[in-house]
Amino acid sequence: MSDENQKPESYSMEETFERGLFASRWLMAPMYLGLVFALAMLTFIFCRELIYYMPQVVTMSSDKSILVVLTLIDLTLAANLLLIVLFSGYENFVSKMDISDEDDKPDWMGTVDFSGLKMKLIASIVAISAIHLLKRFMEIGVPEADEIYGNNELMWFVIIHMSFVFSGIILAGMDWISANAKIRMKEAMKK
Repeated sequence: MSDENQKPESYSMEETFERGLFASRWLMAPMYLGLVFALAMLTFIFCRELIYYMPQVVTMSSDKSILVVLTLIDLTLAANLLLIVLFSGYENFVSKMDISDEDDKPDWMGTVDFSGLKMKLIASIVAISAIHLLKRFMEIGVPEADEIYGNNELMWFVIIHMSFVFSGIILAGMDWISANAKIRMKEAMKK
């Protein structure tokens, strides 16, 4: 056999292998479907909390109402986080979404790259952590809460929250350095 006959065969094997690797991205699809079920679960929990607290509205103290609202906001932020991961992750790693109703499509859909996804994730995690921490601070002095969350637990909540904040700052700094390096590289290539 000549070299010419071998090249198409090896190219064909390589192309087949690469197509198989590229098609493997669809193994992520069931995971995104699982996130849809997780979103349904959060919606159920949100509705359950709302139904539980609705009859108590008339007799609820203002501090308790703030805690209830913070709980509902916490669940909503977690659901938003799920949607960001679901849509952005699917579009970045599996396939573009062909949505026919462009008017109803969120502005950020299709524009969030992996770097933007990381920043949205860490921002959501920091917000969720801050709300959780605020709820714990509001419960200081409440005997039932003090039994569960003492000074040691509160200290760890603050440390964990600050580690999320610092992680966000570090990720933002890394993205800024990377973006500036790309800009400098483009400018150097133009010269």
